[in-house]
Parts: sequence; structure tokens; C-alpha cells
Amino acid sequence: MQPIPAPHQTGNNYKRQALTAMINPGIQKLQPYPFEKLAELKAGLKIPQQRRHINLSVGEPRHSPPSFIAEEILTHLHGISRYPATRGELPLRQAIAAWLTRRYNLASYLIDPDRHVLPVNGTREALFAFAQCIIDATEQSCVLMPNPFYQIYEGAAYLAGAEPWYVPQGPNESYLPDIDSVPNAVWQRCRLIYLCNPANPAGTVMDRAQLQRILELSDRYGFVVASDECYSEIYLDEDDPPPGLLQVAAQVGNTEFSGCIVFHSLSKRSNVPGLRSGFVAGDQQLISNFLRYRTYHGCAMPLHTQAASGKAWADEEHVRQNRVLYRAKFDAVIPVLETVFSVNRPAGGFYLWPRMTTDDRDFARELYRRYAVTVVPGQFLSRRVSGYDPGANHIRMALVAPLDECIEAAHCMVKVAGALDGEGNN
Repeated sequence: MQPIPAPHQTGNNYKRQALTAMINPGIQKLQPYPFEKLAELKAGLKIPQQRRHINLSVGEPRHSPPSFIAEEILTHLHGISRYPATRGELPLRQAIAAWLTRRYNLASYLIDPDRHVLPVNGTREALFAFAQCIIDATEQSCVLMPNPFYQIYEGAAYLAGAEPWYVPQGPNESYLPDIDSVPNAVWQRCRLIYLCNPANPAGTVMDRAQLQRILELSDRYGFVVASDECYSEIYLDEDDPPPGLLQVAAQVGNTEFSGCIVFHSLSKRSNVPGLRSGFVAGDQQLISNFLRYRTYHGCAMPLHTQAASGKAWADEEHVRQNRVLYRAKFDAVIPVLETVFSVNRPAGGFYLWPRMTTDDRDFARELYRRYAVTVVPGQFLSRRVSGYDPGANHIRMALVAPLDECIEAAHCMVKVAGALDGEGNN
């Protein structure tokens, strides 16, 4: 009898290796996530034992969420015995439609809970999945995004088989996307543009005229506008909230929201990032197709989460109190940073985006090594294009820690900047 050959002596092993290599080519294009880069930057560093770690790197709200959210979850836990519908329960969709109507001063008939609204498990997965739903990988399409940007936009483009096109923000002081820099040939290939309004990380807000310009380009070239508005409820001026894409679309007569999709979340608004609750709203046909996609995707929102979410969208008092807390942090931190850095008070969001003369990676490393404060180097949130990196010489600090920690971190940053400046001049 012939001996049975070992697996490595047959072609099976090679076949397995070939099958393992048969993955979406977009996977190979994905860069390490910013926090992976940050962990590598800090690897091997030992912080002083007497210092507490102050983490300002992750945009994870730490203000207390309203108590009624947990109460609603507990009250509706019996819902775990049922499969939730992908489109969400009608009461949640009605609460979302009512919030959109109030928040953006829309006519009462414009947002139909059945046609224009789809609950999702946080905006992150929805922003990513949306590109997979609408991009035809055979078209060699472009997906435009601001630079710096939320990394999900880039990953969504690559995994959908499209080419990311980075629209620079800066070096001008506005930190707004330079739409005029996009060549006509790129607009012609564009199938989707991601906006972030207010912006992550700079906190800038696109005004009505700028959003209208994007809508005009969308009409001319036929691409979809996806507006990530998850920071929309944290803003500087209580009397001047950031405008929304659907609001501007309605004002210019696009009352069907053609080509427009917005993404909203409770994570920042209500301090519940672990709830994983948000929604997508806009163009009826896009919502219908995205619902079909998500039905196969298998990502329905649990019923107890829906119940809690509906209550959260209906209440504004806890959101106003949240804004007061963030304003107090900006009031305390910015004067400290201004002594050394170039820093703007953001119109929206809870990030600061100070500019410095030293390398942002060196600064972040030294800040952690000397004072146990973690921030994100700007280069980890951007891409270098044509020799220019709009994230270079910036750091992102999320003012999510308690007020005293934010103030302490600001003073530590000033000390590190001075030390690195002195070392550079020697």
C-alpha cells in the first residue's frame, strides 16, 4: 500500500494558500487605524509613576448620560425575545422625523418616517456600509472626502472598489474643504462625497452657502452627498446651531432630498457611545436601497435600544446641559494653549486642533513620556498629497475628560512645547 502523503507534499497546501490570498484587494490598501499608529508610537515608553494618565485621544464622551436612557432599556428588556425589524419600529422613526423637523425648521410634511428615515447601530457602521451599497466597483469611481478625515470614509471607498480623493482642509485658517481645488475630471468620476459637518478634527462648520455649492455640484455631476453630522449638537453659539444638509436642500427647493443622505448619532449628543444608536435620513430611493442592503447585512437595532433612543431624540434639555459643559472646557483650556500654540475655538464638536512648529509625532510621544497625556498626532488623521500633509504639525485633543484633567493636560502641552522648542534651538 502506498503511504498517504503529508499535506505539505500535495497540492492542497498551495490551494489553501491561494484561497487565503483571495481577499478583497481593498483590504491591502487599508492603513493601520490611527489608534494602532498611536499605540506603536507609545510602545516601550514608561510614564512617571506619580502621574495619572489623561487620555484625550479618543472621541468618547464621558459626561453622564441622562438617566432615562438606562431606565428605558431596563423597562424594555423583554423585547430580547423578538427579532427586531431592520427598518426599525414606527415610534422610533416618528421620533427621529420629529427631531429632524424641529432641529432644522423643516415643513412638517417633508420628513416621512416611512420613506426618509432608517435607524442604524451607530453612524460608524452606516457610513462604511453606505458606500458598499451605492458604489459600482466596475466604474472606477472616486469617493471624495475631506483631508484630514474620519478614517471610515477611506476604508469604505477602498472596500467598495473606488478610489479615495482627498479634498484638503488648510493650510488656510478656515480649515474648510477646498472644493475649488478638485479638478473637473475628478468631479466627473465622483459617485459619492463624504462631508463632516461640524468637522472632525478641526471643528469647523460649513455654512449654508458652502453646502448649497456642494448640492449644485451634485446636480451637475450626479454624485451622492453623504453628510456625517454626528457632532451637530455640540456647538459654540446656542442661537446659531450648525446647518444641516437636508435643511439646505429644502431651502433651495430640493424637497425630495434627491442625492442627499445625512448620518446622525446619539453617541456625542447624549453621551451614550456604547448604545450604538443613530440614524440615516434623506433621499427616499437611497434609503430604500440601503434598507434592502441592510436586510441582508443583518444589523437591526435591538428593541430596547430603539425604545431608549426614541426617548433621547425627544428630549433636548440634557443636550443643552451637555453643551454648557463643553463650553466651560473650551473657556478654560484655550487661553492656556494660546500662549504657545495657534489654536481656534471650534464652532462645533469637542476637539481642539492646535498647530505647532514641532513635529506632531515627536510632540505626542514626549507629552505621553513626560506627563502621561495622550493626544493624536495630526498626521495619523490625514494623508500626504502632492507633497502636502494638512495634518502635519497639528495634534487632536478631545476635551472629553473632566474639566480639571483637560486644564492639567493643556499646561503639560505648553511645557512640552517649550522644552522641544528649546531643544530645537540648541
